[in-house]
Amino acid sequence: MPWVALVWQLISIFLLLAASWRLASALFVSQLAEDERARWAAVALMTALLTLPIAGTALYILDQFLNPRNLAAFAALFAVAEVLHRRFLRVMCWLAFGAGVHPLMASFAILFCAWLVLLGKFRPRILGFDDAEPAIAVRQEKTGARISTGFAIALPFGITFAPPPVEYHEVALLQRSHFVLRWEWYEWLGVIAPVLLFWWLGSWTRVRGLKNLELVSRAMVPFVLIASAAAIVLGSSLRLEALARLQPLRCMALCYMVLVVAGGGLLGRYVLRARVWRWLALFVPLGVGMYVVQQQVFPASQHLEWPCAQPSNPWAQAFDWIRRNTPVDSLFVLNPAHMDLPGEDENGFRARSERSMLADLVKDKGSASMFPPLSVKWAEQIADEKNWNGFGQADFERLQTKYGVSWVVVEQHIPPQSGMQCPYRNSTVRVCRLD
Repeated sequence: MPWVALVWQLISIFLLLAASWRLASALFVSQLAEDERARWAAVALMTALLTLPIAGTALYILDQFLNPRNLAAFAALFAVAEVLHRRFLRVMCWLAFGAGVHPLMASFAILFCAWLVLLGKFRPRILGFDDAEPAIAVRQEKTGARISTGFAIALPFGITFAPPPVEYHEVALLQRSHFVLRWEWYEWLGVIAPVLLFWWLGSWTRVRGLKNLELVSRAMVPFVLIASAAAIVLGSSLRLEALARLQPLRCMALCYMVLVVAGGGLLGRYVLRARVWRWLALFVPLGVGMYVVQQQVFPASQHLEWPCAQPSNPWAQAFDWIRRNTPVDSLFVLNPAHMDLPGEDENGFRARSERSMLADLVKDKGSASMFPPLSVKWAEQIADEKNWNGFGQADFERLQTKYGVSWVVVEQHIPPQSGMQCPYRNSTVRVCRLD
């Protein structure tokens, strides 16, 4: 499994860069050297900004670890590129792939592709269709619209207007990214700035003959504005609280990817050109800066985690020991906030140890917020784990009796309890069996 995760992460990076090239080849279509440089600059800028945070959505362009969003990201970019290339069968394939691995993120690509086709139908010259083939162009547009609409209808969102469980309000409050009215002002700049840039590009590219870039720019502005309005409406009423989990502003992930490709292409075409020193002056500091930030995000872990290497993170070491030395049907309990503790670096217990645990306050609130019925079980288990730092023998026995907990992972500052045998310990945690 670790090797599979690493290989797929590398594949997802490669395919995102390939999709950036494919989109850049649609935005900068000539065979001139300046457009060749534009395409390479678009790929280079995407490479440097892979882990750029996206407004207040709690997303990156590409996650630092394998995630279904990574697979949906390159599928979305390929789909947009193929719309501009008028390869609608390929559009269908990429959207189907994206919807299969991450329906929510793929839905934004589906809607944007449908919007591009619709806008191109009313403005065929912008889309670049040949006047000699109007019938073919219209037929392909209709095919693309049918495909996109069909996928949108089939997505399994489970939308309902029925009131969620009472416990859902507790978990919803913890998901600040779902409620845009709770964003900080600088997070809103991450929404407003791309809209202004695309609005400006729509006018600037018209006089320079970049028809596809003009189309994408003019399509992106209302796309993001409508999503922003929807996010504000869904986040402003308790009656719509459960629908806020649809997170309309996650469309900003696609917006940022397209903006990076377009911006990199324009830099290569008009600024960097054939001057090697300009390329170095831009990309060397940018790459170093992004690397330094990444080191600060996960300071207690290696930047590249090889599957065959022993992890340096003590939490990861404990989770790996658990995978090798405990029964597969074991049920664990940990500090519900352990993924937010200094030095934990967001190592997921279930993924690394391949064992079950009671609910936590960090990752499991995401699942409970997306699927309201889960919030009942989540709230119950979180309530039973309160005051973790003051847990004593009676508390662990209570969890053992109620849930069947057989193992615990506790920080070293929590004193050992009678009835616990701890066959593993390191500088940070102990792994103990409840007898």
